[in-house]
Amino acid sequence: MEPSNNTQISQFLLLGLSKEAELQPLIFGLFLSMYLITVFGNLLIILAVSSDSHLHTPMYFFLSNLSFVEICFTSTTIPKMLWNIQTQSQGITYEGCITQIYFYILFADLDDILLSVMAYDRYVAICHPLHYTVIMSPRLCGLLVLISWVLIALHSLLHSLMVLRFQVVQLTSSDNILNNIVMYFAAVLMGVGPFAGILYTYSKIVSCICKISSSQERYKAFSTCVSHLLVVSLFYFTALGVYLSSAATHTSHSSIIALVMYSVVTPLLNPFIYSLRNQDIKGAMKRFYFMPSLKDQIP
Repeated sequence: MEPSNNTQISQFLLLGLSKEAELQPLIFGLFLSMYLITVFGNLLIILAVSSDSHLHTPMYFFLSNLSFVEICFTSTTIPKMLWNIQTQSQGITYEGCITQIYFYILFADLDDILLSVMAYDRYVAICHPLHYTVIMSPRLCGLLVLISWVLIALHSLLHSLMVLRFQVVQLTSSDNILNNIVMYFAAVLMGVGPFAGILYTYSKIVSCICKISSSQERYKAFSTCVSHLLVVSLFYFTALGVYLSSAATHTSHSSIIALVMYSVVTPLLNPFIYSLRNQDIKGAMKRFYFMPSLKDQIP
């Protein structure tokens, strides 16, 4: 983004993916399709989990929360981009920009921390199967999600306030070292912390699986983690790609493309990963789809 006025910032200009007019309809159609698929796929998972009593377990409770966050995460950027393309306007108000920053950080970090919570759930299920229902009680699951929301909301608010302070510092030509220290420390804490937790959790999971004598039981235990591992890998490798592209190219256009794809790719593919590899989700989706027709047949 570029400020349209260097002395009194009231509006920003969104650079967009391309300035070529003939490419705008193609970009609009592509991202509209991906956005609709993302919303529909994640919403279908939420409806399938909520409507099927067999899926009222901690793992699918966290999955439905993750799907909701994915919808919100994509909705922080894509609708605004589509609106700008349709109206041929690149402007966004200063307040709108700060609001978008807040919600973008909020849902991106919620993605991260929910993946670490899901990793803990898999650890308890595999390493402590006899105590799973006691440890992962509905109260604990709800508390984990609530704490995640509160922590990330405060972290996102901190970042947004630091951005506001940064603008004041820029206008007054003051020293912004404190601002940078606080922002980097918070970013490292909320970014590296969940990732380290996931690595530690899976080290324990692998250790437990290796102790299982039966190869069939080992495969069964590991198969419950495959979908989560794929989503974690997709999330962090995409984030790493955004960082490397920004550091290597030093051009705003390449960074914008990488950042937009990060906002779309992971939420788009998550429903496919969980629905294609998970028999419970596929069965719940079939039952949810055929539920109206079955009800019509009941006299």
